[in-house]
Amino acid sequence: MSDIIRVQHLSKQFDEIKAVDDLSFTVKQGCVHGFLGQNGAGKSTTIRMLLTLIRPTEGEIEIFGLPLSRNRRQILRRIGAVIEKPDLYKYLSAYDNIRLFARLSGIKPERSRLMDQLDRVGLSARAQSKVHTFSQGMKQRLGLAIALVHNPDLVILDEPVNGLDPQGIADIRNLILHLSREEGKTIFVSSHLLSEMEMIADNMLIIDKGRKVVEGPVQELLTPEKRSLEDYFLSLTR
Repeated sequence: MSDIIRVQHLSKQFDEIKAVDDLSFTVKQGCVHGFLGQNGAGKSTTIRMLLTLIRPTEGEIEIFGLPLSRNRRQILRRIGAVIEKPDLYKYLSAYDNIRLFARLSGIKPERSRLMDQLDRVGLSARAQSKVHTFSQGMKQRLGLAIALVHNPDLVILDEPVNGLDPQGIADIRNLILHLSREEGKTIFVSSHLLSEMEMIADNMLIIDKGRKVVEGPVQELLTPEKRSLEDYFLSLTR
C-alpha cells in the first residue's frame, strides 16, 4: 500500500510552547489510522497543519505524493474533514447546510444524493430542522455528512464521536469501517476513546507532549501484558 500522508520532522512553536516537536509518521492508503494522545499532546495542532489551517514552524508534509505547501488546492479538494466543533450555519436546516457546502465544493448534487448523505449519519428525518435545534452530537453527525459530500479519498476526523450517545458512537464507528473497507477511503482519526480506537484502527500513532511515542499496527502493539490500547497507552505516557 502506498503512503497517502507522509510527515517528516514536523514542528509547531507557539511563543515559548512547542506544541508539535519533530513529528514524523506515514498513513497508508485504505487504512484507518488512529491518532492518540492526552489533551494538549498536539493532536489538533497536527491536524490543523495537515489541513493548512496553520503553518508548520519546521518540517514537510506530503499528501497523495505531493508537497502540501505547493499543491494546497489540488490536495484539499480530495480531503474531507471534521475538526472539533463543525462550523455550521445554525439558522439553516440540515439539508440547506449540506447543499450549501456541496455548492461551495463546486458540485451540484441532486436532492437524493444529499438525502442519502444525511441518512447514512442518521439525520434524514431531521433534514428540514434548523441546526440551532440540534444537540452537539447531531451537529457532529451533520459535519461528517458534509465532509463526505464531495466523495473525498482521504477523511480526517478530529474527535468525531464527541457528544454522541452510545448508539451514535456505534453508528459512526460502523460508518468509518464502511468507508475504509467497502469504499477504500483512507481515514485519519483522533480520539480519546481508547476502546473505540482498538475496535476500528488498523494502525496507531501515539504522541505525548508533541513527540511521537510509538507508531505501528494495533495488533502488534498489544501483548499479553498489555491486553488493550488503554494498558499500552498508560504504560507509555506515565
